[in-house]
Amino acid sequence: MNKIVIITILLVLVAMAGQAQKKTATITGYSPALKDGTVAESTVDNVRIANDTVKGGRFTLTVPVEGLTKSYLFLEGEGCPNHLMTIWLKPSVEVKVTGTDCLYPLWKVDSPLPEQQTLSRITEYGYDTLAELLRLSLANAPWEEERPVYMKYLKQTMDILPSLPVDAASLDELDGVAMMARNYTKDFPDMEQLKVLEASTAARAPKGFEEELAQIHTQVYPPHILQVGEEAIDAELIDMQGQKHHLAEVLGQTGKYVLLDFWSLGCYPCRISEPEMREAYDKMQGKLEIIGINQDKPSAWQEDDFSKSIAWKNWNDGKMGKADIENRYCDIKAIPYYVLISPNKHILWKGAGYGAGWFLGMAEAISGHKQDNTTNLQLAIQKVDVDACRTTVSFRFYGQEGYWFRIAKDSYLEANGKKYKLTSADGITLDENSYPKLKASAITEGIMGKLFFTDFTLTFEPFDTIPTTFDYKEGDGEGAFVIRNVSVE
Repeated sequence: MNKIVIITILLVLVAMAGQAQKKTATITGYSPALKDGTVAESTVDNVRIANDTVKGGRFTLTVPVEGLTKSYLFLEGEGCPNHLMTIWLKPSVEVKVTGTDCLYPLWKVDSPLPEQQTLSRITEYGYDTLAELLRLSLANAPWEEERPVYMKYLKQTMDILPSLPVDAASLDELDGVAMMARNYTKDFPDMEQLKVLEASTAARAPKGFEEELAQIHTQVYPPHILQVGEEAIDAELIDMQGQKHHLAEVLGQTGKYVLLDFWSLGCYPCRISEPEMREAYDKMQGKLEIIGINQDKPSAWQEDDFSKSIAWKNWNDGKMGKADIENRYCDIKAIPYYVLISPNKHILWKGAGYGAGWFLGMAEAISGHKQDNTTNLQLAIQKVDVDACRTTVSFRFYGQEGYWFRIAKDSYLEANGKKYKLTSADGITLDENSYPKLKASAITEGIMGKLFFTDFTLTFEPFDTIPTTFDYKEGDGEGAFVIRNVSVE
């Protein structure tokens, strides 16, 4: 089964949201290699608050700040890698970044701030590795190719951190390493070194960094993360008016499923998934409650027009993605991240990223024929016909226009402790690429304008004894999916 999933790992690159502040810092940049028209952007607290267009290789960004502030520089233009450069700022500080090429994360940074000097030493130490990573980014290399290079850079960061002062910059870099370790706990190659580094950093840290150190510790030693089948837990959140709420207000309501949607304003897949979520939400009125859990600075989230347009419960964790609710529900630090909870408060499904068709497929399964299609939400069973000669199962597949899917000829039904073989198919050619053919929505714009579906039926050997439920399995090979607990009625 072909699966297209869009995911955002870092909470950055967000929509414009102006914030009136009197104090500012300035970032100026120059490289003769920059093309005119290249866009320079600065983000703070996941909000893009300054931008300029390069002319003559130069740009200037005036960034509102109140105190020591971590900002990101991003250049979008020909030859520029899809990467972020951290710039530390304070009111009235002028920072100059200069280079001779478009690999701006490697450029020289002139800044009076010790935090930027700390970061520059880290960059210099891993310069060659970072350069290789940027070249892979420009070549649109797959993550499988980028990952070992990135892991090498994280290792180099850990190697140099003990020789650097413990300040906001070094702790931020350590937190980044710890986040990746949490995401790849099973195969993070330098976990023991990270544990020693976390302890030694905490031992020599000056006062004032207790919150940052606690967050790093939570990443290195994460609490138990709730898994599919376990019971959901409560958490405190705030709404757009600043009022406190609890998940317990919604969990366990009679006959109602709950979908937790961890998202951020600057997360592209979070935004493009919203129309499909809205359509599915409308189809499941009374059967599904969605709780959006925003991970931006509350003031930016509360003022954003997109946020204001959300139709379901729109709450915020209050800690920009670092609250206990993320640590307990999310296996990786990625957005969007979804958790589907049953009416009896047990977790049914967890997923990172967005696949077109997920939510309409979820709506089919929740509102229609009883089943558990959470291993492949794009495919749902609509009808089951059983008689003494055969069992016929009607399916609907949702997907993006032009993207294929396959159904294996080795598919079978499992019930009564037996396998019932697939005997024929109608509307699809087995083991070959198939494409959704019919529009799934009247909406013509955005992802909904590209979302299609197709219907087909599969016929299987008759049941020896008609069961109450059965499982549909797409064979026993690697990557095969299952639709479980399909009702015969």
